[in-house]
Amino acid sequence: MDTTAWLIIAAVLVLLMLAAVGVLVVRVLKARKLLADAGVPLHNKALVWAAVLYTVSPVDLLPDPVYLDDIGFLLLALRSLHSAARAAGIGGSGERAAEPAAGAGRTPLP
Repeated sequence: MDTTAWLIIAAVLVLLMLAAVGVLVVRVLKARKLLADAGVPLHNKALVWAAVLYTVSPVDLLPDPVYLDDIGFLLLALRSLHSAARAAGIGGSGERAAEPAAGAGRTPLP
């Protein structure tokens, strides 16, 4: 393989990592409805905003073309926020989880 092929492969990988970071940032920002709910602890809220700030910050653990650290922090923040929301009984849309319907736990007959 010549140098041009390696540069193209590297550019595609960087674009894929940027796309993953972009998707995760959008998911974190869409989760702000969960942040507004009083049932989510403050440390989970702070972790989410710290992950967003780390992602846009010029200071990184790994050099900027490698976004694996940014992706990791965003995934950690999303996981923490969603587990705190589940513990508080909040659904993914920011509403309280509904009570299961009568018979919802029954298995259907064959």
